[in-house]
Amino acid sequence: MQFDAVLLPPRRAAMVAQGHWRDRTINDALDDCLRACPDKVALTAYRVETGDVKRFTYAEMARMSDRIAVGLSRLGIGKNDVVACQLPNWWQLSLLYLACSRIGAVINPLMHIFRERELLYMLGHAETKLFIVPSRFRNFDYEAMAKGLQAELPTLRQIVVVDGEGTNSFEALLSGPAWENEPDAAEILTTHRPTGDDITQLLYTSGTTGQPKGVMHSANTLTSNIIPYAERLHLGADDIILMASPMAHQTGFTYGLMMPIILHASAVLQDIWQVTKAVDVIRTEHVTFTMASTPFLTDLTREVSESGKDVQSLRSFLCAGAPIPSPLVAQAQKVLGLKIVSAWGMTENGAVTLTSLDDDDERAINTDGKPLPGVEIKTVDATGAPVPAGTEGKLLVRACSNFGGYLKSPHLNATDTEGWFDSGDLARVDERGYIRITGRSKDVIIRGGENIPVVEIEALLYNHPSIAAVAIVGYEDARMGERACAFVVQHPGQPKLTLADITTYLREKKVAMQYIPERLELLDTMPATPSGKIQKFKVREVLRQRLAAEQAS
Repeated sequence: MQFDAVLLPPRRAAMVAQGHWRDRTINDALDDCLRACPDKVALTAYRVETGDVKRFTYAEMARMSDRIAVGLSRLGIGKNDVVACQLPNWWQLSLLYLACSRIGAVINPLMHIFRERELLYMLGHAETKLFIVPSRFRNFDYEAMAKGLQAELPTLRQIVVVDGEGTNSFEALLSGPAWENEPDAAEILTTHRPTGDDITQLLYTSGTTGQPKGVMHSANTLTSNIIPYAERLHLGADDIILMASPMAHQTGFTYGLMMPIILHASAVLQDIWQVTKAVDVIRTEHVTFTMASTPFLTDLTREVSESGKDVQSLRSFLCAGAPIPSPLVAQAQKVLGLKIVSAWGMTENGAVTLTSLDDDDERAINTDGKPLPGVEIKTVDATGAPVPAGTEGKLLVRACSNFGGYLKSPHLNATDTEGWFDSGDLARVDERGYIRITGRSKDVIIRGGENIPVVEIEALLYNHPSIAAVAIVGYEDARMGERACAFVVQHPGQPKLTLADITTYLREKKVAMQYIPERLELLDTMPATPSGKIQKFKVREVLRQRLAAEQAS
């Protein structure tokens, strides 16, 4: 595969000079751990359905990653070849990335929820040579699906199955034989190691706005984000980091897979979010930090409150993906006894803004943090001119961690000649440099010439005692141009909400009438990515179908 990461070379000199790009890969970090703490537990992986727990010391991790790397080379995988995997948070995913890095291959983690339509596009677009799947997970046959796809993907040479029973199993081909002891292993493991600028990760955007794009990252772009992220959160070698968010997303991959190794810390993986299990894992493993979306924090707070089981070791919880309702912050701090950190970021650049551990609690409630070192942000109007502090504008990001570009789609890179990336979000920046995401630029609802502050209204509605999730989308109106519709998922056992209920509630919050949704739709579940981001394009499709049905009746 030829990677067209055109956004990397123009900024290399500046990034190196400023100390952000250190030309170190995950190989260097793992080798450091092997020298400094070989017997320390590096990885503990919990499989909820089977009850299995697998542990690796750093020495065992290094040996297994070497073994898998040589096994990959035996399957014809080499430098810049794409290895896709559709694995949950299993140890095989972590070790597979380390193995790919040993031989210069590029890992492409894919969400386990994807099916034939999404996979055909992504695997074909990436010219994937090797596809690794579970035999079964959550009662779905991934092996059968993968084999059914292979005939339509000419570049796909091999399918490997974790927990498989035949000759194509992960165990038979990669993790079982002692490949690291073969005579040519040393040459394989050293000849094609990547540099800091080589593409190491290919991630497809999570699909909140439709067709996914292949985001290319190098070791330099990823590591330059991880180090200041960990420093702001005061994370180090003594931390035990729980990752229950999928490692096929940037959150799980960067901060659950890579960061613990870079810090010489310990990672704990949980493959299915089951809150009772998460509490037990936190208590058993003495977890100190985790990162996930708002629903995870809500579940954890409720479970600890109801069960009486404390999670005293957990010092901080980084919450991202949606505004954090103020009552949740207060309750979580009271029940869990930890610090809530708010953040904003994207697949294209990792975490961009974070609140600090010493910030007042209101900062986590009312902002999405301030930029990390190596990150610049600005808000501009439709002409590209900067807007004053406190004024909504398009959010642009120029960062050491900005991606290398979209695979085979440089025309979509949304990056100008000065390196500013258009995030697609709208935001306000206050006088202290903290941002508040106010919506997606494509999510703007203009009612009678007035922009509705969608995110602010959603945040207010999240505080309603009956509302578990909310998404506001626009629909066409002949008179006003657009009107706003609120889609709501209610907490169990609550009285059925009406439009009058939310109108009264927002009026009591002193919301202008023109900002109040004029339609209410109730849902059992909100369309969302596994990381918790609401898929508004799917919400809009539900609204379109319901409006069409009304017109037809």
